[in-house]
Amino acid sequence: MKELIFIVEEAPEGGYTARALDQSIFTEADSLESLRTQIRDAVACHFEPENAPSVIRLHYVREEVMPA
Repeated sequence: MKELIFIVEEAPEGGYTARALDQSIFTEADSLESLRTQIRDAVACHFEPENAPSVIRLHYVREEVMPA
C-alpha cells in the first residue's frame, strides 16, 4: 500500500477525530499534534511493517453553518 488517507474532523465535544478511508482505523485526540501521533501509532498497530503505507495523507474537513 502506497498511501492511506484519513478524514480529520473537529469533534463536537472538543478535540479531533480521524477515520481512515478503506481501512477500519479510527482515533481521536485533544490537539492536532497529538492526533498525528495517535494516527501513526494506529497505523503501526494495524499493519505489518512490510505492508504499511509509505504515505499517510490527512484530509481536514471543517463544517461551517451560516444563515441563508
